[in-house]
Amino acid sequence: MLERGLLPDFSPAATEQASALTGTTIESAPAVRDLRGLLWASIDNDDSRDLDQLSVAEPMNGGAVKVLVAIADVDGTVKAGSPIDDHARTNTTSVYTAAEIFPMLPERLSTDLTSLGEGQERPAVVIEMILSGEGTLLQSDIYRAVVLNRAKLAYRSVAAWLSGAAAPSALAAPAALATVAGLDQQLRIQDRVAQMLKRIRHEHGALGLETIESRAVFDNGVLSDLQAEHKNRAEELIEDFMIAANGVSARFLAQKGLPSLRRVLRSPERWDRIAALAAGLGERLPDAPDARTLNAFLAKRREADPLRFPDLSLAIIKLMGRGEYVLDLPGERTAGHFALAVDDYTHSTAPNRRFPDLITQRLLKAALTGRQAPYTAAELQALAAHCTDQEDNAAKVERQVRKSAAAMLLGSRIGAAFDAIVTGASDKGTWVRVLDPAAEGRVVKGFEGLDVGARVRVQLVHTDVERGFIDFARAA
Repeated sequence: MLERGLLPDFSPAATEQASALTGTTIESAPAVRDLRGLLWASIDNDDSRDLDQLSVAEPMNGGAVKVLVAIADVDGTVKAGSPIDDHARTNTTSVYTAAEIFPMLPERLSTDLTSLGEGQERPAVVIEMILSGEGTLLQSDIYRAVVLNRAKLAYRSVAAWLSGAAAPSALAAPAALATVAGLDQQLRIQDRVAQMLKRIRHEHGALGLETIESRAVFDNGVLSDLQAEHKNRAEELIEDFMIAANGVSARFLAQKGLPSLRRVLRSPERWDRIAALAAGLGERLPDAPDARTLNAFLAKRREADPLRFPDLSLAIIKLMGRGEYVLDLPGERTAGHFALAVDDYTHSTAPNRRFPDLITQRLLKAALTGRQAPYTAAELQALAAHCTDQEDNAAKVERQVRKSAAAMLLGSRIGAAFDAIVTGASDKGTWVRVLDPAAEGRVVKGFEGLDVGARVRVQLVHTDVERGFIDFARAA
């Protein structure tokens, strides 16, 4: 982390500031609505305690549905320019490694005072969306409120319950369904709305990608495996709500005449290689980048070869290039997000974990009170570049530690052969990914002619846990 310009520890001043906090202030003002009576719930990872958002849905006349997304009011506790804010501004994100989590905010805040924990009354910024029966956004609003999380739910158990699939005891139906009246119906409504939002996004060209994430598994404190995890239905529910809410936040700031940090993904940098991958599978893409055509190709491949689809998705993601934060000024036009097929998109829904979201929250609160933006255009421009760089640095740290974990697991398998997919190919080297365990390594011999997306048989020749090196040779 230090090599990448990230601070692994909080300063003494930040630690002292966190220790001095006595609680969360619940402001009583006409502009702050009391929404504690709604059936709010959070859905996150099983072990997550830094809860940023809650959601609830209310059916309306004519088949419309009101969806409310409550975002933790982190700005109410973390003031700009304070020692805690300085740390958050430096790192800009929480860093999640296989060995340890390095939170952007002290845990006393992110997992307690500014977390929307179960049974806790908390201040929030609420993003309200009224959607038609077909999922079209009819109107939206943003305001401050007090909320109460009625149930802390986990992705895997909610997904198993929503799908109706028989599940082992670890994935049994969430216990809160039996203790919180109406929660089961609430989740069904939210799932139905999310499915509509997902369908509309894909109709507009949002890419239906599926990647495999690795989760570190420990046995009595010892790393025992890196398990591949696929996105599930509950994660998609939250993702679709967050995408919609982030669009509302971006447009709200534009309508109020305030600048914003937009999250953009420009047209793919290597569209020619994406087209070549499609051609290799018997499909033809247009000469110029086109999201709808690409998504149609992806949907066809998912149906034709679901087992290998995550490999194709990973190759496409690598070839599209990185997302970035950019400054959006009133009256100007910034790039949209190619993969999500949206023109207006910011990050606003995870202020406990990402600094751009905290910046957006401060901008939204300024807009709500008619104040000027709390940052100058020059400051936002610099922050956009800094947040992009630090996000990349955090990803590199996470990847390096993940590689060290994988190198540790693979150390006893030198000489073994693996099926792999090429995930990177440049002057800096050629990289491949294997699935058991989920790991990525460099091809140090026989890499000539390999390009992103190609399938290859490789043999493990060397590992270095300290540096996270996993070296393969192309197998005959």
